[in-house]
Amino acid sequence: MGHAIEIALFVHLLSVAVWVGGMVFAHFCLRPAIEDLSPQLRLPLIESVFGRFFNWVGIAIIAILLSGGFLLMQFGGGHATWQLHAMAGLGVIMMLTFGHIRFALFPRIRRAVQAQKWPDGARAVGTMRRLVVVNLVLGVVTIGVAVLARGY
Repeated sequence: MGHAIEIALFVHLLSVAVWVGGMVFAHFCLRPAIEDLSPQLRLPLIESVFGRFFNWVGIAIIAILLSGGFLLMQFGGGHATWQLHAMAGLGVIMMLTFGHIRFALFPRIRRAVQAQKWPDGARAVGTMRRLVVVNLVLGVVTIGVAVLARGY
């Protein structure tokens, strides 16, 4: 297999960095920077930014699933350590949460922007923000579990 494990781990960590780092940027940098904008300016900006970000997250999720599945099989599959199973479980919860954001909430934001229904868009953005915080916490916990898995 050569360097397959190292390559898979690199792809996995890079994809996690894109996803979790993007959530940190969105929550701690973008959100406070645009909160004083009017809904007519803020909501189209959010739609544009997250439309692009969600494409990157989709790619990251595919890479995480492929590399994580490969790594899990290399380290015992069903007999792997509890930390690896915890990472996989938390990752699945994060992916399902992202799926709800991307395929249920984001279309509401897009429709609200197109129809200029700013209160509807603001409600959907508020729900999205809360779920991004949930996913961000889950992501940080998952990274912590990954450190535990190192078994120093």
